[in-house]
Amino acid sequence: MRAVIISGGEISDYDYIKSRIMQFCADIIICADSGYNHAVKMELAVNLIAGDFDSIGKIPENIETARYPSEKNQTDTEIALSHAREAGAQEFLIVGATGTRTDHMLTNIFMLKNCLECGERAAIIDEHNRIRITDSKLEIKDKKDSIISLVPLTDCIGVTTEGLKYPLKSAELKLGEGFGVSNVMIGDKALVLVDKGIMLVIEARD
Repeated sequence: MRAVIISGGEISDYDYIKSRIMQFCADIIICADSGYNHAVKMELAVNLIAGDFDSIGKIPENIETARYPSEKNQTDTEIALSHAREAGAQEFLIVGATGTRTDHMLTNIFMLKNCLECGERAAIIDEHNRIRITDSKLEIKDKKDSIISLVPLTDCIGVTTEGLKYPLKSAELKLGEGFGVSNVMIGDKALVLVDKGIMLVIEARD
């Protein structure tokens, strides 16, 4: 089961984000608080709005809501993810999760680690990036010359790539170093393998 989660971060190109959402073919769409305002602008049918509702504005009467106190231990995006899991989803596309609030953006990106540990598939997208995570094997399907960056969340050992301009063979990528940034696809498919460690794989465009 697939779920789209729409957070309240920055979305500047609604046509692009909506096209990616439609390609994902989600079973449910859940908005985290003011993420609903993005959904309205994209004319998307929403199944649930969850959060503390401190930034949504007018709360719609015809959509199911799950309201939480403002003093809570989870972000609205985490709450939305929990509801998607309760509905049976195991694959997630998260939008509106980046922008000006670095604290929220980093928390959302690190949330991918929780999805990995739960055996789920998840990606964060915005107008310039698709962010995924792996601790073993990840296939990439994109256009030739697309930028691929490997950003370790921990020291990563035995990193091997296929289909990239600058190949890696049993390499070590250390947390805090940019060795894996700005590689390039030589075709429309690539592969990233990690023997040990946790790696963000980012498909980026300027």
